[in-house]
Amino acid sequence: MQRVNSELKAENERLQRLFEEAQRASKRQAAPFSRRNPKAHPQKPGRKAGSKYGRPCRRPIPEVIDQTFEAALPPSCTCGGEIRETGVEWQYQTEVPPPRVERLAFGVGMGQCQRCGRRIQGRHPRQTSEALGAAASQLGPRAVAIATQLNKQMGLSYGKTAQVLQELFGLPVSRGEESRPTYQKLIAEIRSSPSVTADETGWKVGGKLWWMWAFSTAEATVLLDSTGTRI
Repeated sequence: MQRVNSELKAENERLQRLFEEAQRASKRQAAPFSRRNPKAHPQKPGRKAGSKYGRPCRRPIPEVIDQTFEAALPPSCTCGGEIRETGVEWQYQTEVPPPRVERLAFGVGMGQCQRCGRRIQGRHPRQTSEALGAAASQLGPRAVAIATQLNKQMGLSYGKTAQVLQELFGLPVSRGEESRPTYQKLIAEIRSSPSVTADETGWKVGGKLWWMWAFSTAEATVLLDSTGTRI
């Protein structure tokens, strides 16, 4: 029993080392260090010659050509000799066009119902909201989608996301677009609604218990935390 116990203990220690090594390997960078012994006959890096080269690949030639340019021969050789043209070879380049900001303006028709007196305003399919006045200038859906992908999917901070939009598209945005006018309009809509549904949820911030309150109607939702700050 002592012998079996010793063998099991040694096996457990070996498996524990392998498990810890596997955990470390999963958290390493693209070029990790290794504690394992080098191979006695390692393969040479890079492509192999002859039949062992593998499948040859190259960037495909574009199916549609938008512009064609001519790379003309120089007037003479660097040695001063005359050049005789022998043919033309083609090179292809796939490029991203220079991005630019598209600025749109919507003339929103305003009216009033002659029966109930309700205010009516027009809506274009490309509008993202019906906000007017102080909240009339907004970001378009593509700009919001790009910012969301950079921040949520690619992991960029709010500051770097704003920097990318500024440097790549010339679109000036702050780390958090000023939404107070829109938020105040939402609060006014909540307060003037005949029916409001409220809910509260507990959460912890810095180890302390906070509360989050939600006030919703069929058209809007407003969130508040324990300090009364909008979320």
